[in-house]
Amino acid sequence: MSNLSASVEKVMRLAPVIPVLVIEDIEHALPIAEALVAGGLPALEVTLRTDCAIEAIKAMKQVPGAVVGAGTVLNPDDLDKALDAGAEFIVSPGLTPRLGEAALKREIPFLPGTANASDIMLALDMGFDRLKFFPAMAAGGPPALKAISAPLAQARFCPTGGVTPANAPEWLALDAVICVGGSWMVPKGKPDPKKIEADARTAAGLAR
Repeated sequence: MSNLSASVEKVMRLAPVIPVLVIEDIEHALPIAEALVAGGLPALEVTLRTDCAIEAIKAMKQVPGAVVGAGTVLNPDDLDKALDAGAEFIVSPGLTPRLGEAALKREIPFLPGTANASDIMLALDMGFDRLKFFPAMAAGGPPALKAISAPLAQARFCPTGGVTPANAPEWLALDAVICVGGSWMVPKGKPDPKKIEADARTAAGLAR
């Protein structure tokens, strides 16, 4: 395993679930991060889908034990902004040569998105073998990943997209899966820290 793979896998093994977070209000960032970390989910993926996402990364990094990354990173400019904000890992819905090369150059733990065998082969060619499987359910669910991953045995995955408390155990039972990404712990609207912490604790207890 390369050093880059090992650094990505370290993030993936912090907990069975990486919360995928869309922060609409910067005031919500700190209480959400505190509740998730208290519940046993330290790896936090802040998606760059909102105007306050970069500030949210900075705020969440203040929480002891939090390992804060950026999701929905689409190009090298997004990558640079996320890293400048202190992101410790990067997640993308797909993979382009430009983005992959930028991630390699910056030596940052990177989970590029893949949805089929060709995507995975491109990622492997570029030196990435720890991957996001997205959109996980729309791309065929656990049976699809089980079939696709069989001839590509060096790859390991974090399925994201349609993952729920009900189907997460099925994903985590696959040999190729290290963790899953999910947003169910933090619904839209004003956060309820006690409920978020309770749901995080349940998610952190999922077997893998």
